[in-house]
Amino acid sequence: MSQAWKKLVIALVAATLAVTGCSSSSGSSSGDGSFEGDTITLGLIAEPATLDFTTGDGAAIPQVLMDNIYETLITVDENGEIVPKLATEWKVSDDRLTYTFTLTDQAKFSNGKQFTADDAAFSINYVKSNWTTAVAKQMQVVESATATSPTELTVKLTTPSNRWLYAMTTRIGAMMTQEGVADLANAPVGTGPYTFGQWNRGDQITLERNDDYWGDEPYFKTVVFKYFKDPTSMNNALLGDQIDIVTTVQAPESIEQFTSGANADKYQLIEGTTNGEVVLSMNQTQGPLADARVRQAIRYGIDKQALMDNCWAGYGTLIGSMAPPTDPWYEDRTGDFPYDEQKAKDLLAETGLGDITLRLRIPTLPYARACGPEVQSQLSKIGINAQIDELEFPAAWLQTVYTNRDYDMSIVAHVEPRDMPTVFGPDYYTSYNNPAVQQMFADADSGTEDQQIAKMQEAAQTISMDAAADFLFLLPNLVLAKNGIEGIQQNALVESARVYDLRAA
Repeated sequence: MSQAWKKLVIALVAATLAVTGCSSSSGSSSGDGSFEGDTITLGLIAEPATLDFTTGDGAAIPQVLMDNIYETLITVDENGEIVPKLATEWKVSDDRLTYTFTLTDQAKFSNGKQFTADDAAFSINYVKSNWTTAVAKQMQVVESATATSPTELTVKLTTPSNRWLYAMTTRIGAMMTQEGVADLANAPVGTGPYTFGQWNRGDQITLERNDDYWGDEPYFKTVVFKYFKDPTSMNNALLGDQIDIVTTVQAPESIEQFTSGANADKYQLIEGTTNGEVVLSMNQTQGPLADARVRQAIRYGIDKQALMDNCWAGYGTLIGSMAPPTDPWYEDRTGDFPYDEQKAKDLLAETGLGDITLRLRIPTLPYARACGPEVQSQLSKIGINAQIDELEFPAAWLQTVYTNRDYDMSIVAHVEPRDMPTVFGPDYYTSYNNPAVQQMFADADSGTEDQQIAKMQEAAQTISMDAAADFLFLLPNLVLAKNGIEGIQQNALVESARVYDLRAA
């Protein structure tokens, strides 16, 4: 099964966390590859603001909860294919409007209630009626969800939708029970292999093994998600035996200290890919960025290879669009705006706007803090003054940029799978409102598989040529772990950190 170590990677605070002592909760390993203990501790940067993803955005919430506490009817395997989970099979009508799911009769919620089709119907309808986040719109295509027996669920759509079934593998497909939604922010109830243990805010979240889990028993009894405010502290915690895994390396230039010398026998590096497009978003609703020539000049004026080399140690992939190589409709669009400083200057001169100053409002996250000054420096060479303003998440960035759209540019890694229609929808913070592109998305969703690919490619091309944003690079999946830990997946293609895959060698 696939394991994801990161998702929207927006989070946290700017101060420095002091690393003190060794945590007794962390396992131990030696140079011979052995690993002992029934507790595993994971180091992360982005701490959730809440455990309720029905009302709170951000990838840090499903990273902890999905697949560990909450499960879905269907899921995505390590090859990106949709496979059964709580549903043992499903059928689709010839008109692609009716989905019939056969459900397992073995699963129970952590409150002891049997999972049935009534819970599945409730969960889908709850997204439509109670969720307030942007991703909930993916459930609007559902006309009805009905339990036709304890183990059979029938879902009817208003129109054929390629996107809906895949979306059911994400957080909107989380199976809940009516008795368990009273306090989603503090006491999540699911059918997964782990139950919620404790949350020491600003420090760590603990999950405990669900001894009544209906599936295979996970190896570790206790899983600790430990949060750090900066990459150095997290690295030191691994070196100091406080944690067992750095789930996503936030200082790639530091990797060598774990992979060379005596440490080469103590640690392992897993390198793969993600869905995390690092996007330089541009607010096109007002000011200089309303002029497409300014946006195009910015795209020509940023040398993405140099940027990736300088701010992420050369790790990652250049993409040129909002489609990563793991999407079926991926096309290499890095040639749309090749680095050309003179062409950027000429475009700006055409506008007659003179000196341009833009507010670059970034979250206090390692990749944004590292790449912000590089973007600032490169834009200064073409005559644009980018003023960096670091905003703490969630209180500042989400309110200022995401909600109020009070920004000119920002740098954010969008890590949700297949999220182009969301990120470039008219209601999202990116403020891109192109009716032709919205029709392409609609046609892609309702068409055949070939039509979906063609229309999504057309949409990606149009968004690129409109310079709706600049696509800096695709984040790599870089995981550092003690030797003796197995089950760490190479690629991070889903929203969750699937800790049930982890085991000692």
